[in-house]
Amino acid sequence: MRRSRSVIAAIVAVAAALVATACGAGSGSAPGELTVYNAQHEDLVRAMVDGFTKETGIKVNIRSGKDFELANQLVQEGGASPADVFLTENSPAMSLVESKDLFAKIDDATLAQVPAQFVPSSHNWTGFAARSTVLAYNTKALTPAQLPASILDLAKPEWQGKIGVAAAGADFQAIVSAVLELKGEPATQQWLAGLKSNAKVYQSNSAVLKAVDAGEIPAGVIYHYYWYKDRAESGANSSNTELEFFGGKDPGGFVSVSGAGVLKSGKNQEQAQQLVRYLTGHNGQQILADSTALEYAIGKDVNPNPRLKPLSELDPPAVDMSKLNGPKVVELMQQAGLL
Repeated sequence: MRRSRSVIAAIVAVAAALVATACGAGSGSAPGELTVYNAQHEDLVRAMVDGFTKETGIKVNIRSGKDFELANQLVQEGGASPADVFLTENSPAMSLVESKDLFAKIDDATLAQVPAQFVPSSHNWTGFAARSTVLAYNTKALTPAQLPASILDLAKPEWQGKIGVAAAGADFQAIVSAVLELKGEPATQQWLAGLKSNAKVYQSNSAVLKAVDAGEIPAGVIYHYYWYKDRAESGANSSNTELEFFGGKDPGGFVSVSGAGVLKSGKNQEQAQQLVRYLTGHNGQQILADSTALEYAIGKDVNPNPRLKPLSELDPPAVDMSKLNGPKVVELMQQAGLL
């Protein structure tokens, strides 16, 4: 009898432990700790978050993934999500989450730190970093005089077989979303049809840059920091290339914004707002500017990275980031045969 009671007690103890473990696995962070769903470069966000924790004492747990992978997860989780903050590489994933009314308004004090062009009209989230669309070109294959005046020119017959894109990536899809917002659906469809005829599709921006450098293709559409990072490290995949910034408010001058948003369902609203305020504030932005990520800091009164072409000289088109339609872009690219 005594043995039976011991066995029963042991079974109850094990069951209780299993229940506690299961509850802990699904409940997110401990009270007061933040859970961040992060699609930005993890090493960059980790450095910024470590600065935040050092300054405030608030611990942060980071769950990393890709833009739309995490955005769709947030949509599926809805009000049951353990996430307090969502960080992305590009704006369309933020727009998707925003369209489901999952974000809380960003505090006015935070928005006051960010230039207006990096804040969506809704004020439901904010930019905290930026990357510029560029054309990398092989200097042995093309002269500056031969470069397109607009990214839309890449759909013309003379560019057949001469351009590379990473069509499946969130980066290129963000560029397409800007074309869609600026030029409308018919013009975007026509442009994508031309790219289908002209472009060679690669798996990533890095692969596009490597192909351009090797002379496999004369030019490719990428984000600026891939080129700058390669030059800073070894130049192995960029030594035969230069960059063209379209500027002139052309769609090809689109500056994509990495977003930060606070989830309505988060249990740590005050701390989440604090984190976004830190990321967009002087200390967080200076960590970004000084990092090897070579993305653009967008905050006010931050010493810019001297390696980069100044953000103030890019002359990008004005785009309301809340209107960038990622799902529609995927649909149009599938129709064009680019996905």
